[in-house]
Amino acid sequence: MGPFEYKVIRIDGDYAHLLRTDNGGDETITVAMALLPDGIDEGTMLLWENLEYSII
Repeated sequence: MGPFEYKVIRIDGDYAHLLRTDNGGDETITVAMALLPDGIDEGTMLLWENLEYSII
């Protein structure tokens, strides 16, 4: 599956809320910060591929 593009729209403590940007949808997913790369902040663009997130 993938690759999929996401945008970090909100960070709540140990969790980040991501919006998928490559399909025009408006649903968000919640992901534990431990699964995301270091240095992300609100507005960061991410790529999910091979079960791993990376900063675009």
